[in-house]
Amino acid sequence: MKKLLAIGLLLIGASLVSGQTNHSSAGNQSGCTLTMAQAPGVGGLKLGMTVPQMLALFPGSREDNDIRTTLSRPASEFGVINFIIRPEKYASKAKFAGIRQINVALLDGRISNFYIGYDETEWKHVDEFVTKFSRGTSLPAPDAWEAYVGMDNQLKTLKCKNFEISIFAGGAGTKVNYVKMHDMEALKKLKERRSKAREAKAAQK
Repeated sequence: MKKLLAIGLLLIGASLVSGQTNHSSAGNQSGCTLTMAQAPGVGGLKLGMTVPQMLALFPGSREDNDIRTTLSRPASEFGVINFIIRPEKYASKAKFAGIRQINVALLDGRISNFYIGYDETEWKHVDEFVTKFSRGTSLPAPDAWEAYVGMDNQLKTLKCKNFEISIFAGGAGTKVNYVKMHDMEALKKLKERRSKAREAKAAQK
């Protein structure tokens, strides 16, 4: 279990720092044509939301000291702000049952990606988690998702037209489960800004 926990946390950390996700070596074979407007939400939380729209989902979050402090700080040089929401602290917690925390990244004031950590269920196979998450949405069945090589039973990714979802199931004996969603257009914009910054620094040398 400790090994699975370490792997899960490593993958989470890498994604939050780089804004990228891991894929199988087969590339994008899902054929998902869903657009951002069709991307699923979690308890109403969706990619592209503004800060006011997001905070409205968590009554009382505007007065939360941690969130207020984070949002009062200027964004990074690339326009990024990161913070954590713990649903259990707010009146809407029933809508986020089983969710331990939500890590949100904003780019230019809109949600560009988020990570949702679940701690309620022990999934034996990631397909079970994908099936439950996809219920009531337009997302395809688990066999259309890409399995991560070497972790086929635990991690799958779906690449759609301009958003991407990764789902991780820790497996029997652990409750390390998560869902990550990325706005690929925002990620492209962020990469371009970082690239230009590197080029500008190199030109000054």
